[in-house]
Amino acid sequence: MTPIELRKKAYQVLVNNLGQIDTIRFLQQVGWGSGDYTKEREDLLKGVTRDEFWQDIRRNRQK
Repeated sequence: MTPIELRKKAYQVLVNNLGQIDTIRFLQQVGWGSGDYTKEREDLLKGVTRDEFWQDIRRNRQK
């Protein structure tokens, strides 16, 4: 599972169990989504090749 797939799955688990509003409240409390977005994305995508990136996009479009 790629980091992007893992994050998407984790968000869905939270939404399914907490609902959208409480998921947002939880993420704000633990600090997810705050800070240096550019640095976080760089770290998240480190080692992901351009081909892997496009494969993920194609796979997500098919869902």
